[in-house]
Amino acid sequence: MRSLLASLLLGTSLLAHAGPPAIYDEAADAKAAIRASLAEAAPAKLPVLVVFGANWCGDCRMLDATFKTGPSAPLIAKHFKVVKVDVGRFDRNVDIAEAYRVPLKKGIPAVAVLSPEGKLLYATEGGELADARKMGDQGVYDFFTRIVATAK
Repeated sequence: MRSLLASLLLGTSLLAHAGPPAIYDEAADAKAAIRASLAEAAPAKLPVLVVFGANWCGDCRMLDATFKTGPSAPLIAKHFKVVKVDVGRFDRNVDIAEAYRVPLKKGIPAVAVLSPEGKLLYATEGGELADARKMGDQGVYDFFTRIVATAK
């Protein structure tokens, strides 16, 4: 019984230190991922939604959850090919964000929308999603509804 209890406590302790699962691949080659997403989007004539964020960012986690299960999920799935780019502690892939006119200093998550040919159609230049948790599911949905209209 003691060894079972000790095993349970150890397992719980390990889980507590593991933290939430990563939503951004910190080892990914972001430029290659964007190129691959553009190649996948071209035949479907879908714009590519490049989402800049980090695993430590609560607003990034909220946006990711909304993309998977919130009211925005079907909207995003229908209208975009999504690629996530990890910015670490604002020390990774900053050059990519700058190339797409996304000022990371205004906050993350941030997005750029690219045509299937790779042309910039829209960028969050003012930190529009940096308070995603305060926006809530409906606010995020409303934001992306406007972006869908812009990306056409």
